[in-house]
Amino acid sequence: MTDQLALFGGPKAVQSAPGDLFKWPIITPEIEEAVLTVLRSGAMSGVDVTMQFEAEYAAWHGMSYALAHNTGTAALHAAMFGVGIGHGDEIICPSVTYWASCAQVYSLGGTVVFADIDPDTLCIDPDDIEHRITPRTKVLMAVHYTGYPADMDRIMAIADRHGLAVIEDVSHAHGGRYKGRLVGTIGHVSGASIMSGKSLAAGEGGMLLTNDRRIYERALVFGHYERANKITLDDLAAGAGLPWGGYKYRMHQLTSAMARVQLRNYPGQMEEIDGAMNCFWDMLAGMPGVRAHRPPADSGLTMGGWYAATGLYRPEELGGLSVRRFCQALAAEGVPCGPGCNKALHLHPLFNTVDVYGQGKPTRIANLPEGVDIRQPAGSLPVAEGIQERVFFAPWFKHCRTSAIEEYADAFRKVAEHYEELLPGDPGNATDGGEWGLSRRR
Repeated sequence: MTDQLALFGGPKAVQSAPGDLFKWPIITPEIEEAVLTVLRSGAMSGVDVTMQFEAEYAAWHGMSYALAHNTGTAALHAAMFGVGIGHGDEIICPSVTYWASCAQVYSLGGTVVFADIDPDTLCIDPDDIEHRITPRTKVLMAVHYTGYPADMDRIMAIADRHGLAVIEDVSHAHGGRYKGRLVGTIGHVSGASIMSGKSLAAGEGGMLLTNDRRIYERALVFGHYERANKITLDDLAAGAGLPWGGYKYRMHQLTSAMARVQLRNYPGQMEEIDGAMNCFWDMLAGMPGVRAHRPPADSGLTMGGWYAATGLYRPEELGGLSVRRFCQALAAEGVPCGPGCNKALHLHPLFNTVDVYGQGKPTRIANLPEGVDIRQPAGSLPVAEGIQERVFFAPWFKHCRTSAIEEYADAFRKVAEHYEELLPGDPGNATDGGEWGLSRRR
């Protein structure tokens, strides 16, 4: 490996073509045939294939009920309705997450209070939850961010003390485990996206999981009018037949067909990805400036398919070099990476000034008692607001090929060893770092 950085004219550390090292999803002849079978039968808008997928998904998780949706956003929306969120209710959600972890609450008459994140797990900080609970709080939203399982023991303990429901957002963490249990099976209900960029990828769709019959049937009556015959609870059956939410949330059966095959393929793919990502981070163990975003080996936590693989950055170990400059140098070496993660939602206008429904005041506070303002200005969630300078998206390897992975690890070592050469031209971090979605990280 040459000493000269590629950014300054040296050869790239990554010399081999990536081939399918990062290609996702992996489309097999079996997937193609399953999708074509539905297409040829004209059953795209049916529910038979979808119900087979639901049964298989529930069995994988050891859960009683699974309900497929057309997006993960819809699944989380139905979960919110399922636990009974209504006018004036609040949910507590980490500020650093995709907007679909919380924004749907507006349509139910509720609102969101944001909590800060842990700087190492990037998940909701349990120490920042309890003081945000009010008499209006209904739900804690646990997001397993970029595959790292949230601290479910502490979250569930807080929920139990205060009589709150817990919704798990598993969109980043399919197949991940928390102390032996699959994520999505610990809270009262969970929702997950299975769109094409996710680790369990099936085109576009979502899945709700619960062991609670009432939550399940409320989700059914909310957006699955064609399955009114599944409603058994008297207070719901009386109004079934039309969707209570006015939504049509069934999963398209081309997605269902693909998802059934993916469900069979995923354990092997997940094992391959897990091996590749751990191999990569093991190669970088002890290198200054970066830390693996993964649980300790003896924690009982696993990363599932490592969706949107992320690294932790420590600028103080590299002379204060900005993560922006660090990633610029890595990109020149041939590494797919970039600074930041999801932006802090509490700073977006949607959660501060936007009047979605024409109520004459920002929707964030429109349904709260007069004079109550839960908006959180800049400076209120310091970790969430500063995290863009301390994380980067890392290569997301889909195959465990040691020699190929070594080239990318070499690039990281090369940049770290020559960080002093990067300091004079360092433009600093972007003032508006991060992004609202992570789907481009593939």
